[in-house]
Amino acid sequence: MTSRERFLAAVRGEVLDRPPMWLMRQAGRYLPEYRALKQKHDFLTLAKTPALATEVTLQPIRRYGFDAAIIFSDILVIPEAMGQPYHFRDQGGIGMDYALETAAQIDALTPEAVRERLNYVAQALRQTRAELGPDHALLGFGGSPWTLAAYMIEGGSAEGFPKLLALLEHEPVLFGRLMEKLCAALAEYFQMQIEAGADAIQIFDSWAALAPQGRYEEVSVRWICELIRALPADFPVILYAKGRAHERDALVSSGAAVLSLDWTVNLPRYRDGLANPPALQGNLDPAILDTTEEATRSAVGALLESMRGQGGYIFNLGHGIHPQAKVENVAALVDTVKSFR
Repeated sequence: MTSRERFLAAVRGEVLDRPPMWLMRQAGRYLPEYRALKQKHDFLTLAKTPALATEVTLQPIRRYGFDAAIIFSDILVIPEAMGQPYHFRDQGGIGMDYALETAAQIDALTPEAVRERLNYVAQALRQTRAELGPDHALLGFGGSPWTLAAYMIEGGSAEGFPKLLALLEHEPVLFGRLMEKLCAALAEYFQMQIEAGADAIQIFDSWAALAPQGRYEEVSVRWICELIRALPADFPVILYAKGRAHERDALVSSGAAVLSLDWTVNLPRYRDGLANPPALQGNLDPAILDTTEEATRSAVGALLESMRGQGGYIFNLGHGIHPQAKVENVAALVDTVKSFR
């Protein structure tokens, strides 16, 4: 069974001799080869140059042999393609070139420009697919409408995103108009990624926890449902909703084939009682990779044992790899998963 076949079998819910694996942020600052590239190019240049994005995507595959590669990009390419550029602040965090403050600014956003303006992502996917070959899975991704709206309305990273919550509360019609535009843009973007060779799409609802209590399904999941329905039937979508794993019924209702969960969740029991359970992805605490090889092997082994015999399981972290993760610990993780039977 190839790595790609293994990944797709897990998505379908099959029981395998070992789970497929990839790690969130598996291409990034913990890798010496990535840091070497970053000395020559800034992040946006890496992401927007297809040959460089392909190189970064393949670095962890070459080093560790993960079953799946995820294209190197950023969730904020969508607002940029719609007419709201972004940058990285000198003091850290994301800055949009302006905040969405008026109905006119929201109306001026152009979802129909996504394919043309993000053609560099499609090129990177095609190049990666060609170099990766048919034996490894290739993932595309994007942010959820709710998470993208948070940055766009606030004008970048912010504590608590109060402007997002104010718009939701005081101008729900305008909020809905923005979400409709984001859904249209993301549906076109994901379709483009599928056509360029992606085997699955991961949706990152990174700011899911911002949703008011009792309203997560209303303000975020309903839009994710709409987005998934716009894609080809049965195309694999992975949903990661940070801080909302406890709202299981809402997440299952999204239509995602796979739910990606953080390390606070009892993974082996998560699907108990569900009639048509989704596949699961996760959920090792990424902090383990900052410690020792022995601790890594122990934690990975315990997670694998806890999921023994469960179908529909993809081994992953519960969040992204930390920049200070040790390459020898990632190697220990990979070895432990690959030797598991």
